[in-house]
Amino acid sequence: MSPATTARAAVADAWQGEWSRIVGALIRHTGDWDLAEECAQDAFTRALERWPLDGVPARPGAWLMTTARNRAVDRLRRATVEAAKLRELAAAPLPSLAAGEVDVQDDRLRLIFTCCHPALSDEARVALTLRTVAGLGTGEIARAFLVSERTMGQRLFRAKSKIRHARIPFRVPPREELPARLDGVLRVLYLLFNEGYAATAGPVPVRADLTGEAIRLARLLAGLLPDEPEVGGLLALLLLQNARSAARTDAAGDFVPLADQDRSRWDAARIAEGVAVLDRALGRRRPGAYQVQAAVAACHATAPGPEETDWRQIALLYGELARWAPGPVVELNRAVAVAMAEGPAAGLALLAPLTAAGTLDGYHLLPATRADLLRRLGRHREAALAYREALTLATSDTDRRYLAARLETATQSAADGGRARPAG
Repeated sequence: MSPATTARAAVADAWQGEWSRIVGALIRHTGDWDLAEECAQDAFTRALERWPLDGVPARPGAWLMTTARNRAVDRLRRATVEAAKLRELAAAPLPSLAAGEVDVQDDRLRLIFTCCHPALSDEARVALTLRTVAGLGTGEIARAFLVSERTMGQRLFRAKSKIRHARIPFRVPPREELPARLDGVLRVLYLLFNEGYAATAGPVPVRADLTGEAIRLARLLAGLLPDEPEVGGLLALLLLQNARSAARTDAAGDFVPLADQDRSRWDAARIAEGVAVLDRALGRRRPGAYQVQAAVAACHATAPGPEETDWRQIALLYGELARWAPGPVVELNRAVAVAMAEGPAAGLALLAPLTAAGTLDGYHLLPATRADLLRRLGRHREAALAYREALTLATSDTDRRYLAARLETATQSAADGGRARPAG
């Protein structure tokens, strides 16, 4: 491998491992988010120039941190920022890069909690986390949100301005506030993963870049807060869900239902890791919503085949989840589990109040679920109507192709007089 190739690989590894640490340290010392990002970027650019010539340093993170800090000192000096701040930055000790236990005041943790402050909208939190913690460019984030780079640049600018003008502190909240604020951080990572795992719009059904970033950030958070079981629960959930990604679509990119997936394509190593992380979290005996969801995912991931899936256990877990995170989507999932455990009629009975309440109006999975249960009961004409409704609501190309195929089958069965044998 040539020196240039070795250097590029080392810079890429350092970007993954050190970007947020460097940005966080510079924000803490300067209070300027844009300056911190620019100086960190300059340090990595300098590494691409120097490392092929000088060799990769023994401690790449320390080299980058020093270079970024020196760049910040130069920028502040030229801008004639007050001498006190300049002296404070120049004299500040470099954060330790040694492995070991991380204090809750770790700059990366400060960065995550500040990006996920409750004063910011969910969308702003996700975008700012991707930019500042994950190091994604504005264009990459814009593509993830399906908006223009200019629009995303404006959103990021507004989010940073709000942090500055509202004087949102760059810190981890006090321990007594941590459980409430941690919830918001976990929600951001969960939203980020879900957008990658089942894209809400566009031609690509799975965004591996987004799921990968969500898992990486969840690992980082789990390392920083090892005693928080819900952090472990979220990491386990993401690992177990992601383990099935390769089998969720076929060669044409069309959606493959769980029961029809080729389980040999599931990532066994990732499943084993997810189960181990979940076991450690549950062992702390402080259950929560993410741990329960991970337990559901583990039931699916560890079943040898569809017939061996313990749907009664899954239905019970969704009942437990309703205690921790009540909501119509949880009830919809519980209805599916009950339908699998007790038959489609039992599932339809649970869907009736959800439909009547109207809280899931516009959510294509409600009519899609109703359609599937009606199909299993042999009520093909009603199923076709429900599939048609779901098709009008679906936004991703993959979902629309799947529902269109189901609609065609149900319509044909209805035209044949519904003679197909009812299932379940």
